[in-house]
Amino acid sequence: MNYRNLTICLLFVLSGMSIFAAERPNIVFILADDLGLGDVSFHARNILKKEPFVETPHIDALASQGLWFTDGHSSTALCAPTRYAVMSGNNNYRSYAPPGVWSTFAPTAFKEGEATLGTVMRDAGYSTGFIGKWHLGGDFYIPGTQEIYRGPKSGDINDKVDVKRWIGGGPKYCGFDYDFTTPCGVQGPMYLFYENQQWSPWAKDSEIVFFNKQNAKAPKDVSDKGPGPGDSNWDTQEVGKILSAKAADFIKAGAQQKKPFFLYYCSPTVHVPHCPPDEFDGRKIKGSTVSPHLDMTADLDMQVKRIVDALKASGEFENTLIVFSSDNGGLTDGTATKEIGYHPGGGWNGSKNLPLEGGHRVPTFAVWPGHIKPGITDELAVNQDMVATFAAVLGTEIPNDQAQDSNNLLPLLTGKGKFVQRDYFVNQAGANQELMYRKMPWKLIIQSNFKRTEYEPKALYNLKDDSHEDKNLIKNPEYKKLVETMFKEYMEIMQSGIPTVPGR
Repeated sequence: MNYRNLTICLLFVLSGMSIFAAERPNIVFILADDLGLGDVSFHARNILKKEPFVETPHIDALASQGLWFTDGHSSTALCAPTRYAVMSGNNNYRSYAPPGVWSTFAPTAFKEGEATLGTVMRDAGYSTGFIGKWHLGGDFYIPGTQEIYRGPKSGDINDKVDVKRWIGGGPKYCGFDYDFTTPCGVQGPMYLFYENQQWSPWAKDSEIVFFNKQNAKAPKDVSDKGPGPGDSNWDTQEVGKILSAKAADFIKAGAQQKKPFFLYYCSPTVHVPHCPPDEFDGRKIKGSTVSPHLDMTADLDMQVKRIVDALKASGEFENTLIVFSSDNGGLTDGTATKEIGYHPGGGWNGSKNLPLEGGHRVPTFAVWPGHIKPGITDELAVNQDMVATFAAVLGTEIPNDQAQDSNNLLPLLTGKGKFVQRDYFVNQAGANQELMYRKMPWKLIIQSNFKRTEYEPKALYNLKDDSHEDKNLIKNPEYKKLVETMFKEYMEIMQSGIPTVPGR
């Protein structure tokens, strides 16, 4: 496949589409991993008006310069399906794997010629970079052949798959000129870095080994996903430093070019295993909070600081649109709950993997000096909206059969032009295969199965009267007709394949 010949029929609009097209700002999109609203002190102080569980001063400082969404969401309540939706601007039921592409060696869910964050930006003349966690499948050869490996993703498989080269289905396939990628983040079962599709050794004496608890620097580095191909020098506590350093380097290099740059930074923090470093650029990390999990929020905070510092040092901060989000809601933490009353949802019920609001309502904000007025909005935003939003910034039109569930937020961000609200919101939870259909003030939760062949309404909540989702109305006869109507509407939306954003 010649990725350079991929086209998505993008049309550059000479007038009327975007008043900012001529300015061509740099764009930096930061996607955290498992970060909930309860993990960001800006939310506690400015939305809840309470003291935070943990301090994130650098994320807060950035957020205070932009527009914060109280109704900001991840596309799903779980990692892999969200990453597909964010990259493509499509709800995950449009992919061949609605529950998500989980194996490092699974086929990509992106079709040839499909619009992605990378292709939209690259085809508009941007220098594009992907840094961080992928979790979207990929192609690797079986050793000594040109046959693609599709076997087990974990265990002692080094003799079955050539992991030195990433052949296809990775960031390059999705339009990124440069990438520094860890296929599984820190969670395994692959513990390797790749730079531009080639294995990037951790150190000069690095070898690719069967990485397990016996040969790891620390047994905790081998996550609950199990052992697998890994760098003999892999050290989980240093991953955030390495990735953020690569991000800073990309920004500095981009600032030297004549064309603007786009960085999609997918931090693996704060996903398990929680292995905080002792310090990060002089800031104490390990032991700075009541638990290793919350220590890692400090690590993420420093990663953000490095990115912002690089933008400022290169003179590009004022000409950069920065968007911050998370792939799903936050993690439960028994120690922190016992010690300080911690809850990941920041006032919302639920956490990662769950269909309740805390499973997918996440820290979301956008900063663009001189264009986005700092403040707080209650308008709905989803991180899969970035495909359409970034295209609008560039004055690029995406065909109607692409990015079908990505809403243009640019008028809302800048206050210029007409913002069109969603009429409804469709998303999904996690491993238990719940689906959600929101049509304010109502939210219907539907139970499905893994193959998406069975569907049954499971819960109904009135988010206006019961924002904490404590009172399930599904069995109340008064709402029987409403449940039937919403269930029918959801099935028609999903089965017809119609776009879920207004005006498409």
